[in-house]
Amino acid sequence: MGGAWLQFVASGLTAGAIYALVALGFTIVFNASGAINFAQGEFVMVGGMSAATLVAAGVSLPLAILLALAAAIVVALVIERVAISPARHAGTVTLIIITIGVSLFLRGLAQLVWGKGVFRLPAFSGEEPIAFAGATLLPQSLWVLGGAALAVIALRFFYGRTLAGKAMLATSFNRLAALLVGINTRAVLFASFGLAAFLGAVAGVLIAPIAFTSYDAGIMLGLKGFAAAMLGGLGSFPGAVLGGLVLGLLEGLGAGFVSSAYKDAIAFVVILGVLFFLPGGFLGARSSDRV
Repeated sequence: MGGAWLQFVASGLTAGAIYALVALGFTIVFNASGAINFAQGEFVMVGGMSAATLVAAGVSLPLAILLALAAAIVVALVIERVAISPARHAGTVTLIIITIGVSLFLRGLAQLVWGKGVFRLPAFSGEEPIAFAGATLLPQSLWVLGGAALAVIALRFFYGRTLAGKAMLATSFNRLAALLVGINTRAVLFASFGLAAFLGAVAGVLIAPIAFTSYDAGIMLGLKGFAAAMLGGLGSFPGAVLGGLVLGLLEGLGAGFVSSAYKDAIAFVVILGVLFFLPGGFLGARSSDRV
């Protein structure tokens, strides 16, 4: 029983790390624009599908990953310039509707480019399971956990030590005040989309060797990332990480001890539960402290 418990926790943490990365993307765009970017899941799909396609074409795995990350960033920046920027003075609901339209467009375009097939990225360091305490863990799961941790550390450094990061943080606190002190808030929104896409693509590349990827892979990952952001407190960076890990653990334990048939439903139950009983999430809503 102990080994089974540990197995469920390990799989839950692996999924939770991916949800945390997607939730961080939601948080970055929300803080910069006040809108929820429902196209975030498609950046996960673009990263995973691009990397898998490049590797299948003979490109080395490290180079394919770098090119896939760059492709996701370029797609996001083009979308921001073409679809988001012209509507930057529109209301929040309008921006959300635009991001939903962008999500549908990217999914349709991906279906035209890649078809409906399922793609797989090779594991980064072999597929021999690692046994410990009666449980087994794929080496790729360690890459997922390590990659997510590294991304969080890099994000913390970016916001705390760089001028661009501090400008983004200042804009998230008070856009008008940031504008008055000379911060180009339009450039902040532009860069925020690129950074959010980068985190989404990292998630897509890390999870592709385990869960495979397809043109519609971003739907559930996007919804679960949004649920994680809501659970932790929309607008809170630590909350996004905490929400992702908690959601992943709930899924892993729920699938193990209840039924895997209800695995995907847990995210929707979490969203409803947060809206009804904990509207600010674990660490508060946007007005809470963010470090």
